[in-house]
Amino acid sequence: MTTVLWQPSSEQIAASAVRQFMQGLNEKHELTLSSESALHTWSVEHSTEFWQALVAFGGIDLDQPDNSSVLQNADAMPGARWFPEAKLNFAWNLLKYNKSPDADALVFRGEGATDSRRMSWRQLRSQVLQLARWMKLQGVEPGDRVAGYVPNTPEAIVAMLATTALGGVWSSCSPDFGFNGVLDRFGQIQPKLLFTADGYWYNGRSHDSLGVADELAAAIEDIEQVVVIDYLQPADERSPALPSGRLVVALSGILSGAETLSDNDQLNELNALCVPTAFDHPLYIMFSSGTTGKPKCIVHGVGGTLLQHVKEHRLHVDVRAGEKVFFFTTCGWMMWNWLVTGLASGATLMLYDGSPFYPSGETLFDYAEAESCNHFGVSAKYIDACLKAGLTPKHTHKLGTLRSVLSTGSPLVPESFRYVYEHISDDVCLSSMSGGTDILSCFVLGCPALPVLEGEIQCLGFGMNVQVYADDGSQCAIGVKGELVCTDPFPSMPIGFWNDESGERYHAAYFNRFANVWCHGDYVAMTERGGMVIYGRSDAVLNPGGVRIGTAEIYRQVERFEAIAEALVIGQRWQNDVRVVLFTRMQPGYSLDDDLIEKVKRHIRTECTPRHVPSKIIAVDDIPRTRSGKIVELAVGKVVHGEPVDNVEALANPEALELFKHLPQLQS
Repeated sequence: MTTVLWQPSSEQIAASAVRQFMQGLNEKHELTLSSESALHTWSVEHSTEFWQALVAFGGIDLDQPDNSSVLQNADAMPGARWFPEAKLNFAWNLLKYNKSPDADALVFRGEGATDSRRMSWRQLRSQVLQLARWMKLQGVEPGDRVAGYVPNTPEAIVAMLATTALGGVWSSCSPDFGFNGVLDRFGQIQPKLLFTADGYWYNGRSHDSLGVADELAAAIEDIEQVVVIDYLQPADERSPALPSGRLVVALSGILSGAETLSDNDQLNELNALCVPTAFDHPLYIMFSSGTTGKPKCIVHGVGGTLLQHVKEHRLHVDVRAGEKVFFFTTCGWMMWNWLVTGLASGATLMLYDGSPFYPSGETLFDYAEAESCNHFGVSAKYIDACLKAGLTPKHTHKLGTLRSVLSTGSPLVPESFRYVYEHISDDVCLSSMSGGTDILSCFVLGCPALPVLEGEIQCLGFGMNVQVYADDGSQCAIGVKGELVCTDPFPSMPIGFWNDESGERYHAAYFNRFANVWCHGDYVAMTERGGMVIYGRSDAVLNPGGVRIGTAEIYRQVERFEAIAEALVIGQRWQNDVRVVLFTRMQPGYSLDDDLIEKVKRHIRTECTPRHVPSKIIAVDDIPRTRSGKIVELAVGKVVHGEPVDNVEALANPEALELFKHLPQLQS
């Protein structure tokens, strides 16, 4: 039986927003909902009533005619339209919170705490108002694209909010992307303005961004202005031009001399400036990882993004006004977009730029303690790295304000579940989350009113008709592995792909496998408690002897070995079949000898099946990963099979791919 690691108290359950929401539904619709599973069932059977109720519960400013439709073309996937007659503005919904204008809206810390700042709600609104006025004078109109090549600083959020206030479309990349990686993304969407920092910090070193920004401005003819954020040095200490001599505008100059307004006048001016748009008006253009080809440009709408994020923040994480929410992310990962919407719930956002392990592994926990963080979000790989490093923040830091630990990016292994409760905090809701850039949100995630079971994601997203399908399209029984699908429309489905007017590429990406059903590409199984276990990406599933094996099943066992820092597994085509090959990056001071290889194989055989046992276990010096930390099984598989990898710019360490070419161990 799966171990229960945490159980919320009756007081915690009663105080949760999800129970308050449930009570409101019961009163309005004369229901008797008394559990989260019952709420989920009702939310998918009465989806229009659910999402309409969430608009009111979340305080979303949505202008819609009386008795207007909530959903049109409800049977079409894609093709359904949510709130087709409604109007709203994304930035306004994030900035209208006005209970405490002097309270922090944003808290920022750079590497080593040498750069830390705070920005109140009043200051944030003032800067967004000032920048949006300037952008309007530059001719930015609804639908225009604005790009950010920026680190995770307050200025990135100001630029995004100013863009979306005018109905513009925001898209961003992390500044550690090289020129080709950024051009592959921004070059497709033709931005009118480019925001860039003068550089960024990582691992104790400063890195210049202006050289790449200069190349981008020359390569993308649609860019009319380059706005530079002063991060490494003040504007008066650097050239007002890029290396080529192209003139730039300093953001600090745009924001200087902002007029002082009363809070009410400030809100009124901002509201007047914000452009109401359709519910499905483009908000963000996000990019797929691009490790197997040119990145897909995924267009997300204003209303669906806002509504879905508010649901996840309020009902699934229990974010409350005034609480501090942190997620370690760059502006190139969807978790940045997810985090920023926390402003709509009145939360204070904690931003961090730099390496999470500089100057030590204590860095993020130091930050959480200093700011009395309430919700602490990181990748599953970060938690595993803390485990391997032997960090014990439960004993070295005061984290009594922490209410939840959030994890995503890859499946969280059972050992990491236990590590959180044994070494971080024994009284938090550990919410493992899974969804992706494709929906800019989650299909499965946590809930503070439910227990946390070792190795399981707690529940399905409310309003999301998530199921597990077998290859023939039949529904899998509990515990049987299959494809994660969503059988009904949901608001955060993409509008489509950029430059895909026929919708052919969008349809092929998600709807070709099963007719009129979203197939997400995750290999999963539903649990008896209504949660889910993720076994890996479907396209990386191993198939030795015709038996499907999720890569996460092997990782769960390998990561128990202290000597192994990280692993990657692929299926190698071999003698008219497929054999499992496991690559390992060893911890310092350890080597992969025959004794350890035998121990790993024996452990996998005992805990899984003989089919899971790798035919080859090979040590490598590094394992390639995307810039958000995900290992790239498909790219390694291509290298091993002598096939080209189309977009190595998407990788944080592309040189690691060279380690997998011509390995003699793979020839026998």
